[in-house]
Amino acid sequence: MKKLILGGILAFLSIPYGNLTAQEAQLQSTTIPTDPSVKTGVLENGLTYYIKNNGKPEDKLELRLAINSGSLLEDDNQQGLAHFVEHMNFNGTKNFKKNELVDYLQSIGVKFGADLNAYTSFDETVYILPIPSDNPETLEKGFQVLEDWAHNATLTEEAIDGERGVVLEEYRLGLGPDKRMMQEYLPKLMYNSRYANRLPIGKKEVIEGADYETVRNYYRDWYRPDLMAVVAVGDLDINTIEAKIKEHFSRLKPVKNPRERKVFNLPNHEETFISIASDEEAPFSRVQVYYKDLEEAKDIVTVADYKAQMVKSLFSTMINNRLNELRNSPNPPFTYGFSYHGGTFARTKDAYQSTAMTGEGKQLEALRALLEENERVKRYGFNQSELDRAKKEYEARLERQYENRDKEESDRLVNQYVSHFLDNTPIPGIEWQYEFTQENLPEIDLQDVNGLISSFLHDDNRVVILTGPKKEGLEQVKEEQVLALLNEVQTADLEKYEEEKLRENLITEAPQPGSIVKEIENEKVGFKKLQLSNGATVVYKKTDFKNDEVLFSAYSPGGSSLMSDETYLSTALANSGLPEAGIADLSLNDMSKMLSGKIVSVRPSISSYSENLSGSSTPKDMETLFQLVHLYFTDLNKDEEAYNSFVSKQKGFLGNLMANPNFYFQNELGKIRNEGNPRYMGFPTAEKYDEQNYDLAYKNYQERFANAADFTFYFVGNIDEEKLKDFSKTYLASLPSSGAKEEYRAPDFRPDNSFQKAIVHKGTDPKSLVNIRWSGETSYESSEDFAIGALGEILTIKLVEQLREEEAGVYGVGARGNLSKIPYGSYSFSISFPCGPENVDKLTEAALAEVKKIREEGPTDKDMAKLKETYTVKHKEQVKQNRYWLQQLETAERENRDIAEILEFEEKLKALSSKDIQEVAQEYLNEDYLLGILMPEVAENEQ
Repeated sequence: MKKLILGGILAFLSIPYGNLTAQEAQLQSTTIPTDPSVKTGVLENGLTYYIKNNGKPEDKLELRLAINSGSLLEDDNQQGLAHFVEHMNFNGTKNFKKNELVDYLQSIGVKFGADLNAYTSFDETVYILPIPSDNPETLEKGFQVLEDWAHNATLTEEAIDGERGVVLEEYRLGLGPDKRMMQEYLPKLMYNSRYANRLPIGKKEVIEGADYETVRNYYRDWYRPDLMAVVAVGDLDINTIEAKIKEHFSRLKPVKNPRERKVFNLPNHEETFISIASDEEAPFSRVQVYYKDLEEAKDIVTVADYKAQMVKSLFSTMINNRLNELRNSPNPPFTYGFSYHGGTFARTKDAYQSTAMTGEGKQLEALRALLEENERVKRYGFNQSELDRAKKEYEARLERQYENRDKEESDRLVNQYVSHFLDNTPIPGIEWQYEFTQENLPEIDLQDVNGLISSFLHDDNRVVILTGPKKEGLEQVKEEQVLALLNEVQTADLEKYEEEKLRENLITEAPQPGSIVKEIENEKVGFKKLQLSNGATVVYKKTDFKNDEVLFSAYSPGGSSLMSDETYLSTALANSGLPEAGIADLSLNDMSKMLSGKIVSVRPSISSYSENLSGSSTPKDMETLFQLVHLYFTDLNKDEEAYNSFVSKQKGFLGNLMANPNFYFQNELGKIRNEGNPRYMGFPTAEKYDEQNYDLAYKNYQERFANAADFTFYFVGNIDEEKLKDFSKTYLASLPSSGAKEEYRAPDFRPDNSFQKAIVHKGTDPKSLVNIRWSGETSYESSEDFAIGALGEILTIKLVEQLREEEAGVYGVGARGNLSKIPYGSYSFSISFPCGPENVDKLTEAALAEVKKIREEGPTDKDMAKLKETYTVKHKEQVKQNRYWLQQLETAERENRDIAEILEFEEKLKALSSKDIQEVAQEYLNEDYLLGILMPEVAENEQ
């Protein structure tokens, strides 16, 4: 009834009213409402708060402290201190001394970095804190942490000096070709503005030498309640949260005579600026065109503003659909490309932006393609069929959000309210958005969308940026060539975009259905297994975790392990390009059009030891998912042009990859680990793609997918069981089958796992990377797999404490380990961290000392308690996720494990002892490891 009434009002309001219809006038005067389920308020001291009760995940509260201040507010002698202060809030406050904060949060299952975090940008600083909401003590401490960040940082001299090294390591991580090229083009992109010289990471000399009062002054000036918001979303009563906010944040005192929080604009310029930046280490070539708006960005406040954003979204979908068609053409001008109208670095300036990544020597070709497609739309507009498809896609995305509105995770909702505070983005809620779209989307016509491009494109306030590798034999684009191309495209002879009408159905002839011959239910774990008449197996688990999600995978043992070495080497790279041909005489572009308005995807693949499919859909699109699966088995196109298009894009992506120190380092370590391996290919190269045999790869694909009998198909989500059974009989039981069951073949090759030290020199920046890796053959034991994974978590905690907090020598460090059954029983454990070249030996010794300590003493009771709490919190969330169950079901079948073990997790965790972890450390973390060290080339020249 509500919709009918609203529809009648809108019809009445369409009567002309001056230059506007009454409906348009109403839209322009009506403000977008705030979601009524979100409680907002402002304390007397000026602090803003947002609260929403949300039950997914259970017993968890997402907290954010947003500060409306970032690097733009720094004085000249403070460049980098906004970010530095963010770091300092983790290093000592009134109620949490240095290291106590991270230590406490780890004890309640909050991981540093993965959960607990913060970021600083040009205009803002945001602190991220998820905490359990079912314990009054942890809840109280969580709000105390947030309050301490807001006004209780101690900023002692010792702590400031101790953190300089960590911040410098983060600064070091940002060094490289991207930063060097950005320093060239940013002054033109952000012309004559503060954004051009206030990168949040700041200046090295300031980080190293800023005096203590200068650091404290930033905190005093900008951490104040009128520039703050507290956002709390999660599984807790709103009144309880509000009481906590008022209790803790009413204590903040307003600042007398506060400094003005200036807004920094981005001035316009009449010229077209062109920046062509290149670097010897740049792995990729890229083209960007910015048409910066002449007027300042306006907030989206009225429903007319919201409708205008809908029109822009439709425009973006349509232009990007065209660019994707170019990407999938026989001679693609770029590896990928996209266009949209949206924000820049500056809050007050939006821009129409077209971007493409391309191959070496193809920057002008990519730029031409972007410019011509923009010009084509300007001259001829879009077609009605394009708009119809864009509307279907818009509706499908929104409907999915609407259907899942009571199952949305808190960490996805919380950022909306942070953005409302910082950028005044609207937060009407999905119910309002859905209803507004239902009423207004049908009214948007081609004239609305086609009219946008003329306001987007203009010759002034325009910036063209080309970035890419610099190397011998590669001719750099010149500025005059770009200017000439800009002028040429404006008068070029361009044809109107045309498209052929497609058939309506994916499958033109329905397959002959098979049958379900056996049905087994596992009541304990809650899944069912169907045996089909052709020998295939279907395993499914119906859940209510998401209302509009069905996840899918399929597995069959074998893969490329059953191929000869020669066949493998000549097809391994080609396999990934096979799906680019499309299915059932439909190209990728045809499929994209046919599937408009459906949220469904399927992707086949051939891996080393299996052939697989993966995908997802909504419940209503599940039949389409089954049809796609059927066609990928029975009717994959063979299209040389489509394959060559894939190869062209891959070559463009790979062009200068080995010039990047990190990629080069990983490739060199791969060579060492695989010395003597007859099937080792290393990183892909253009030459290796040229050696691939497409015909043979296609033949192998047909063989691998010719027999459905040894495939198991997995479905997890909001499943209609009767429909799934019908679709299984129609589309899966009808697949070809020989009845044979295959197994993968384990390789004869085994890596040399004795101690090796490899120092790789690459790059000019003072950056190093250390990788310590233990690996080898072993018998698989589930309990040992669990323990070695736990060892990785424990060592990460200890390495952060030692290498970051004590030595101040790294920004991040991690350890991880696991046991595998496939292709044979094996173990793998690694420690990795970036650091300064001068600290490599010291930090490597420190890392190995922590390994030795655990081998000799085992983890402490305190660290075991942290581990168990972290695992408990994580598992509690995982068991309510479809992705987790899909993985568990497939892994259990693939590795012949008892799936019921998943129900014993709590007992398994409780039984895990310090001795268990010590024993796997003693067994696997011995003196036989590969120590890989990346050092800059400068260091080699100095030796």
